[in-house]
Amino acid sequence: MVDLSIDLNGLDLKNPVMTASGTFGYGEEFMDFFDVSRLGGIMVKGTTLKHREGNPYPRMAETPQGMLNAVGLQNKGVHYFADTIYPRIKHYDTHLFVNVSGSTIEEYVETAEVVNALDHIPGIELNISCPNVKEGGMAFGTSCPSAVAVVEAVRKVYKKHLMVKLSPNVTNIAEIAKAVEDAGADSVSLINTLLGMAIDVKTRKPILSTITGGLSGPAVKPIAVRMVWQVAQVVNIPIVGMGGIMNANDAIEFMLAGASAIQVGTANFIDPAVTLKIIDGIEAYCKEHGFAKASDLVGAMQA
Repeated sequence: MVDLSIDLNGLDLKNPVMTASGTFGYGEEFMDFFDVSRLGGIMVKGTTLKHREGNPYPRMAETPQGMLNAVGLQNKGVHYFADTIYPRIKHYDTHLFVNVSGSTIEEYVETAEVVNALDHIPGIELNISCPNVKEGGMAFGTSCPSAVAVVEAVRKVYKKHLMVKLSPNVTNIAEIAKAVEDAGADSVSLINTLLGMAIDVKTRKPILSTITGGLSGPAVKPIAVRMVWQVAQVVNIPIVGMGGIMNANDAIEFMLAGASAIQVGTANFIDPAVTLKIIDGIEAYCKEHGFAKASDLVGAMQA
């Protein structure tokens, strides 16, 4: 038997496979396909302090080897989540993380405080790719000072596992990862989507209402693996890797590069049960290659 468990800086995951925020709803939507408690963890959709309608349609577009999205964090706010959704999902026998977003540091802090009071939510994933409206729309995660400022502020009020989700739209992602580690992050997850766009050549208009959007899917995987490897060279906290993971081999690549766990995103739209296949595939790989524990794969690339 292979030991699939992963120690994520004090959180014991039953296996390294998690779902990416925005691609798995609240887990309820997938219960018709499989028992979501089999997963290592679930990242619920992006949650903000107040209700957000999101961006106008169209806000999704297919691309070769991926997709663009500009949903815009549509959700009913953290208080609705705490009062209405949390009671429905708190019994899941897996780790639930809330992806926390905001437009100001104050919004991040207030949202984290609400989630902190929920007993069956052991962690949050701090999405620092959101625009900082006080600094002219620049994302918090694109510079060390702004990333540190939001992580330090949230760390003061949030007492459980603090995972920080990093933006790839930067010059040096390793530098920012080290900065948020020093600011109090318990782990980092990467990568968020890459900035992209698509144009309808018949109408000569952008396909997305927002013109640009976030690119995900297999096309981004080589970039994501490279960034995970770079971050692994400089941080001592666990890394959760994501970006174009479609099967077990993709997941194993991330782990060999230094990720302790992975998140599956776009692939959930294609095959709702893909996460279970990835769990089984990691176990089969470990058996075939003589790894007694899945954790032994982490950083095991032979360079």
